[in-house]
Formats: sequence, C-alpha cells, structure tokens
Amino acid sequence: MLSGNGSPGLKSNSAGTRTPVWLSLWQARDLVAFFALRDLRLRYKQAALGVAWVLLQPIATVAIFTVVFGRLAGISSEGVPYPLFALLGFSVWTYFSSATVRASEVLVHNPALVSKVYFPRIAAPTGAVLPQLVDLAVSLAMVGLLLIYYELAPSWRLLAVPVWLTLLILTAFGPAVLLSALNVRYRDVQHAIGPVMQIWFFASPIAYPSTLFSGHGELLYALNPMVGVIGLARWSVLNTPWPGWPLAVSVGMVGVMLVCGVSYFRRSERTFADVI
Repeated sequence: MLSGNGSPGLKSNSAGTRTPVWLSLWQARDLVAFFALRDLRLRYKQAALGVAWVLLQPIATVAIFTVVFGRLAGISSEGVPYPLFALLGFSVWTYFSSATVRASEVLVHNPALVSKVYFPRIAAPTGAVLPQLVDLAVSLAMVGLLLIYYELAPSWRLLAVPVWLTLLILTAFGPAVLLSALNVRYRDVQHAIGPVMQIWFFASPIAYPSTLFSGHGELLYALNPMVGVIGLARWSVLNTPWPGWPLAVSVGMVGVMLVCGVSYFRRSERTFADVI
C-alpha cells in the first residue's frame, strides 16, 4: 500500500504478473486522479497570477504570429481570421508540449516513491498528462470569445470535439511514457527534450496550414502526428476544410508512437527502482 503521504494505495502485486496496461490504468484510476490533482495543486499553489499565466503566453505568441505570418508573410489561414487560426493551433500544441514534458519528468522527480513503494508505474505519467487539460480549457474559452468577436457561428462539427481531444491526449501519451522511461535510465534525455520540442513546434501547422505542402512533401509532413490533431481541431471548431488523407497518416503515427511508448515503458519499469 502507498502510505505515509496520504495518497491512495494499491495492493502489492507479484513482479511476474503482467496486467494489460489499460486494465492496470483502470484499476489504478484513483491513483491516477491523485497524481493529477496533486500536480494541479502544486502548479497553482504559489502562482500569484494563477490562470492569467495560461492566457498571457498564447495572447503574446498569437499577436506576434499575426504580425509576422498573417500580415507580413501573408500566410493563408484557410478562410478564417488569422488570430483564431493561430490561437487554436497554439492551444492544441501547448497541451501536447506541456503534457509531454511534465510526464517525462514525473518519475525522476519522485525517486523515493518509485524505489520504495509498489504501484503501477504507468499511473505516474498518465496522471501527469491530465492537469494540462485545465489550461487547454482556458485557451479554448479564449477561442470561443474570438469566435463571438468575429461573429463566426459554430456548426455541427463541434460534436467532433471529444474525438480530437481524445486523439490529442493519446498523441501526448505515447511520447510521454516513452520519455519518462528513457529519462529514468538516461538523465541527459531531459536536456534534449526542450530542443526537440522547439523543432517539433516549427514542424507543426501552428502558424501556417499544412496545405502548404504537396506531393511527397505532404506525405512526409503528415508523419508528424500533430498535423492530424491540429487539422481535425480546426475543422471541428473553425469550420476549415477537412484534413483529408493526411489525417489518416497522422492517426497511424499516433498509434505507432503509442504502441512503442507503452511497450518500452512496460519492458523497462521493472528496473526503475534499481537505476533511479
């Protein structure tokens, strides 16, 4: 049992028992919720501006993007006002980036818990990808205000919001569990995550549409799983054109990363306590 810190407990299990990962997460759902709520409380406990920090970054970034890409470069925004186009893309990306980075650090930041207490280790990175949904909700509220400002009415496509939100969480979950496991064994991984995320940011259709690419370039670009997620989100909320076949390629890559991430985590978790 987890004890001494007020966290919910789970009974010890045999080291040789291999429970399917989704069943493990369901059985540890209270523990996942505990990790998520603890992380959420810690993030805002000593933040003087609280949720305001969630608003400042996208507002500043979108303002810069609007001037540089929307006005100076004349980048297409698929028929919607550029600030809306960029804000939704940036909001989706911010969730993915912050959830992945936070989950990659959760195990190494809790070495005593990992080395001394039994619990399904995958519950820790799972709990770490959930609190960022609060920030995403705040950002989407800003998107809603801009829709009102530009007098753009939503359509039946809003029914697809749960679909792309689920896809977004799964897109973050694969790299998150992979990096959390790698970070336990190779501590220099944490130093590489920042530069990789910066490159990934500019390689995703946040400030520009994916329709800039064609032919083989479009296929290569669609291998980025964020291409499909952002395209589907814009189609659902902003009524932009349907992402087309690149969405299927991106969703396929989400599946590949999910399987690879979970598989590596499950192979490595038995040695976490020895190397952390």
